[in-house]
Amino acid sequence: MIASALGSAAMVARLLLSTEPVSWGWVARRIFAAAITAAFVGWAVSEHIQSIPLRFAATGAAGYAAPEVLDYLLKYIHARGQKEVAAVKKGAANAKRKAKRR
Repeated sequence: MIASALGSAAMVARLLLSTEPVSWGWVARRIFAAAITAAFVGWAVSEHIQSIPLRFAATGAAGYAAPEVLDYLLKYIHARGQKEVAAVKKGAANAKRKAKRR
């Protein structure tokens, strides 16, 4: 319980001290990403890591890194989607030009 409270307080402090302008959706996404990741990692390592402090450290590190990993994945997926859309638009434009020439 104490570790969870300290981790939550650290996450809130990290978000409040951020110099970037943020929205409530951004904050909620980061908190949920950290919480869900920490929960899954906690369940996954409970059988494999016998040392309780090391288990808490692994769970905390995964929860701390989760928002940045999620942001990277979202940017990657968005860029990949934009690339695919551009390729489809380019293909459609080439097809129209070929049709006009005939």
